[in-house]
Amino acid sequence: MTAILAQEQSHLLGVLAGQHSTVNVSFNPRGVQVYQANRAVQAERTLAGTYPVVCQLIGAESFEPLARYFWRQHPPQRGDMGQWGAQLPEFLDTAPQLVGEPFLGDVARIEWALHCVATAPDAVLDAASFALLSEADDMHPVGLVTSPGVFTLISAYPIVSILNAHLLNQPSIDEAAELLRQGHGEQALVWRQGIKPKARSLSLSEYSLITALNEGQALEAALAQALAMEPALDFNAWLGVAVQTGLITGARPIDLI
Repeated sequence: MTAILAQEQSHLLGVLAGQHSTVNVSFNPRGVQVYQANRAVQAERTLAGTYPVVCQLIGAESFEPLARYFWRQHPPQRGDMGQWGAQLPEFLDTAPQLVGEPFLGDVARIEWALHCVATAPDAVLDAASFALLSEADDMHPVGLVTSPGVFTLISAYPIVSILNAHLLNQPSIDEAAELLRQGHGEQALVWRQGIKPKARSLSLSEYSLITALNEGQALEAALAQALAMEPALDFNAWLGVAVQTGLITGARPIDLI
């Protein structure tokens, strides 16, 4: 009896997940249908809430079946639905129906980063630690501490412009579309300023600098690489803005290996 019960439970779970189309007569078909309908609605609402720009770009009529199919391919692995949806960027990259819109995956990556940074730990400024910058040398390298949840991405598409055009109308949607038509790529930064998640575009030198610092590299090496791209980069001015906007929260010694 135990083996039969386990088999029936396994079959039911498959039906609920949309993996089987038939229901064992011992189950209540109406109850399963209601669950599947509710699950589909939940999938659509969850993904649309996490990826509002992708939803707008695809269109609600197309996004609804996409969300349902995505649920079947990548069902939630935990009870918190806020943690579901991380695989959507890769899903969009490989969906044959979306081959004509290859920028969608990178837009989704930015939206997922914004979703994650919203619940990242609060940034805590350690102003005293910046004294380490004056003590740094080859034997005592120093890095800068980025705030929790910082994310950078380099893309062949104007992903920040597309995102902010739909969320903020800055730039306009027409301007973002023109950048896309011209093949304009962008480097993106996602971080949280206070309690507000934000995304903005970066120069190549700033992208290089922030990415290196976020990966734990020493400031001297990270800055040298950035200055090689943009010799006129004013690091002191950049650091002041980075601290004021919550991107950089302090300095720390780098362990030599």
